[in-house]
Amino acid sequence: MLLTSLCYLEQEGKLLLLHRVKKTADPNAGKWIGVGGKFEEGESPEECAVREVREETGLIMEAPELRGIVTFVNDRFPTEYMFLFTCSRFSGSMIAPEDCPEGVLRWVDKEEALTLPMWEGDRVFFRLLAENRPFFSLKLLYKGDKLLSASLDGKELVI
Repeated sequence: MLLTSLCYLEQEGKLLLLHRVKKTADPNAGKWIGVGGKFEEGESPEECAVREVREETGLIMEAPELRGIVTFVNDRFPTEYMFLFTCSRFSGSMIAPEDCPEGVLRWVDKEEALTLPMWEGDRVFFRLLAENRPFFSLKLLYKGDKLLSASLDGKELVI
C-alpha cells in the first residue's frame, strides 16, 4: 500500500496543477493533478505535503489545510491512501513551470480545471472541495482508468 499527499494551491481563483508528462512509467501520465507525492519514513501528512510542494514548485506552504483522506483501490496498482490538502497561503518563488521534475506546472482557473484530462475520481473530490465540505473520507474503486464506484464517509455515491 502507498501513503501519499496531494495539495491544491489556490490563488486568485486559480489552482496550481501539474500536467504529468515527463515520466515514462507514470500511472498519472497525461493527467492533470495537484502537487504531491509519497511519504518518506517518519513524515506526518503535513510534513510530506510541505516537502513535496517545496520540491516540485519551490513554494513554501504556510497554512496547509487537511481536507480529507482519499482511498484509491485499483486492479493495476497497490491501494493508496492519499491525504488531500488545500493551501492559499504560501511564500517563496515558484520554479519555471517546465523545471518541475514531475511534469509541467500551470495556474488554471477553477472552472477550466474540470475540463482537463484527469482521473474521474478527482472530479468527485474537486466537487467536495468546491462545496467546502468538512473533512471527509472518500473511497474510489477503479478498474484501470475506469471509476467503478465511490463512497463518501462510508456511504455509496452515485457517480
